[in-house]
Amino acid sequence: MIGGIRETQEMLDFCAEKGIVAEVEVISMDYINEAYERMLKSDVRYRFVIDLASIKK
Repeated sequence: MIGGIRETQEMLDFCAEKGIVAEVEVISMDYINEAYERMLKSDVRYRFVIDLASIKK
C-alpha cells in the first residue's frame, strides 16, 4: 500500500515544511535521444524533466 490522497498530501506538506525538494535535470526536447542513451548507460543522477517550452515552434 502506498497511501491515499490524504497521506500523499501529508508527505507533500512535510517536504514543504522541511525544504525537501526533488533534484531534476531539465532537458530540451532535442536532447531526448542523448538522455535515453545516458539512461541505458546508468549515467543518470537525477530524474530527467523535459522543458516543454523547447517544443514550441
